[in-house]
Amino acid sequence: MNRDRSLEELERDRWPAPAADATRLAAAAHALRRRPIGELTVEDMRLLIGQDIGLPYLLPLALEVLRDNPMAEGDMYEGDLLSAVLTRNPAVWTGSSELDRELRVIVSELTDLPPDLRQKAERFLAS
Repeated sequence: MNRDRSLEELERDRWPAPAADATRLAAAAHALRRRPIGELTVEDMRLLIGQDIGLPYLLPLALEVLRDNPMAEGDMYEGDLLSAVLTRNPAVWTGSSELDRELRVIVSELTDLPPDLRQKAERFLAS
């Protein structure tokens, strides 16, 4: 995967500029789709993954981060990237069995998770 390319380039889908009254989230998502994926921060990935944007490209990058630091933190709370990844529709993982297995290994090795994150992990593992 070419990390010098943006989601717009990788997906070959250029979104029109957001409306003048777009929410801050929508404006941020539009801007992040134009940034090379190799430059995206944990927070950027958390935001985009949480909105189901660019998942085929961003989930592998997120798992790289989570391998090294399962509790990687964007701007919300410790483990917010993991939370975003765990709460994607289970169908996302059906087409990506290798990523699914890797995430299951990462999650199964975690102990002492905060209650909310533990519930999300348990739901993911049960799916």
